[in-house]
Amino acid sequence: MQLTREYITYMAFEIVDKLIERDMIEARDPDRLVQEFDRVMLDELSQEDKLNEEVRTILNQYTDTMSREGISYQEMFRKIKTKLAREKKIVL
Repeated sequence: MQLTREYITYMAFEIVDKLIERDMIEARDPDRLVQEFDRVMLDELSQEDKLNEEVRTILNQYTDTMSREGISYQEMFRKIKTKLAREKKIVL
């Protein structure tokens, strides 16, 4: 996850605050809504973390081959991550 836990909580607060301020939603318990937003965002970001780890595991098996053939680790990481995300229906 590239965002800190504190920043995610801040974003959740700001989203709820702006939606309430603009009368786009009504919330009886804004703090609970912030907690839910926070939880959902963390869950989504942790999915990407798990996907990244899976890609690293796959690429570690082919490090020698990639070095021998001059294949860019970053390029392969991006391609495999995109493919796995599509297969697992994860929106990046």
